[in-house]
Amino acid sequence: MSDAVSTDEKLIIFELKGKEYAISVNEVMSIEKNMHITRIPNIAPFVKGVINLRGVVTPIIDLRLRFNLEEIPYTESTRIIIIMLEDMEVGIIVDSANDVVDVDTALYEPAPETINGDEVDYINGVVKLDKRLLILVDLEKVFDRTILRNYSTTKSDE
Repeated sequence: MSDAVSTDEKLIIFELKGKEYAISVNEVMSIEKNMHITRIPNIAPFVKGVINLRGVVTPIIDLRLRFNLEEIPYTESTRIIIIMLEDMEVGIIVDSANDVVDVDTALYEPAPETINGDEVDYINGVVKLDKRLLILVDLEKVFDRTILRNYSTTKSDE
């Protein structure tokens, strides 16, 4: 008898350099089209700057750069996925946001040892879904809070 309980989880699928990645819909606040990002000097290259989204100054990370993939020009497909990480709103730039799927968490597998590159440091595992292989991103590992906290503020009446 197994103690494993399978439950469905909704995942948002996004793409970077032709690979499909996934994060839980519970972590996502919104998906936005690309917008003007205000640059901030002397910050990590993967932090593109900040946006003012509905009164909240939100730091924006280019996930391609965070994973040490080559930078490409943004297109009509480029999206900013706004996530809430504990008490902080953060945006991640992705090539496209493709899909929302229900996945049985019993299908989650650890990351294969054959995955290489810097992105392996930021993944929880993989899911085989029909002929697709979804890479599960661990958002806690993606973000360097000390960098982001300095650029994340909420609208105030100061």
